[in-house]
Amino acid sequence: MPRWFFFAVFFTVAIAIVSGIHYYIYRRLALDPALPAPWGTVVKTLLIVLAASIPLSFITLRLVDNDISHYFVFPIYVWLGVMLLFFFAFLGFDLLRGAAWLVSRATENREWLENPERRLLLSRAVALTSVGTVLSAAGVGIARGLGTLIVKPVEVILPKLPAELDGFTIVQLTDLHLGPMRGRAWMEEVVRRTNELKPDLVAVTGDLVDGTVAQLAADVAPLKDLKSSHGTFFVTGNHEYFVDLRGWLNHLSGIGLRVLRNERVRIEKNGASFELAGIDDHEGSRLEPGHGPNVPHALNGCPEDQAVVLLAHQPRAVYDAAEHGVGLVLSGHTHGGQIWPWGYLVYLQQPYVRGLHDYKGTQIYISEGTGFWGPPMRLGSTSEITKVTLRSPEAMAKTAPDSAA
Repeated sequence: MPRWFFFAVFFTVAIAIVSGIHYYIYRRLALDPALPAPWGTVVKTLLIVLAASIPLSFITLRLVDNDISHYFVFPIYVWLGVMLLFFFAFLGFDLLRGAAWLVSRATENREWLENPERRLLLSRAVALTSVGTVLSAAGVGIARGLGTLIVKPVEVILPKLPAELDGFTIVQLTDLHLGPMRGRAWMEEVVRRTNELKPDLVAVTGDLVDGTVAQLAADVAPLKDLKSSHGTFFVTGNHEYFVDLRGWLNHLSGIGLRVLRNERVRIEKNGASFELAGIDDHEGSRLEPGHGPNVPHALNGCPEDQAVVLLAHQPRAVYDAAEHGVGLVLSGHTHGGQIWPWGYLVYLQQPYVRGLHDYKGTQIYISEGTGFWGPPMRLGSTSEITKVTLRSPEAMAKTAPDSAA
């Protein structure tokens, strides 16, 4: 699919959805409560401006320097989060109203629901309650989105991992989304905290940037200061395919990251080894000729007795991974839902949203993301640096009797 056609379709659909949501908010916030003049007109005008600002922000990001665009984009992205919260709040109330209507029909007691004065009172109560709830939730979400970054320890018993590699650590960074919302200072903090963990290996599983090399090279530069005994490895996310893909692949290789494109490397320590494989993002096949995930190619020639860790941006990669006997997949992409209850919609596209799971004998860990995208908010999710400790079944078996004693 030509890149221009993909983005044309995307923006057309996005604008239609954004416009529909803003009209829905206007109806529930102004029309149904019958806001008196001039407040109904004020709300309508404000929502039209806010709706137009969202697609305009994406254009601005490609035309204006990041240091300047931050001040323009930040309030728009905050509104994007508030918009979603309003949508979910009003949708929740409408579902309750729908349930009440069904009950009233079943009991033939519709007078209390159809009374115009009561309907107006209910609409005003819903609007007022939603405003209070949404603003409170947005405040909490911004505080968590901009201020909370945890180190999450995860232990995984990796099939076929030699005892000599028991305790091998991989620090996973994913979905950093460097751009107008996150820059060099924050990247330096992430690198500092990663280095404090003294990892054996660092894995960056995609969606590193939202901009060109010219715009963000300085923000990405701290990555070269990552310290580990076996280096830093990178696989593409879907956002890498949106802007300056080839530029970024060359640039990341130039600052010391090993880019894995449907390939694997042998990781050796203490005279033993396992295979680290990495695949292109799922969107690559649609947006860039010669790109796209290919697990069979990545594992071609891999000895059957070798343990395998696969880096793949999207959790849906676990389907192919399981067919080819991969022991562990490290993914991101979902942001853990980022803003509740958005995570439930993620299941329409991905098998899992967060945490450690087992799919047909293949384990997969989905990070909630180190950064965020769009709204600088997190509700029901947390930004994380993931420290994955690999455990050997052989070593665990040897220590089990001691533990039991």
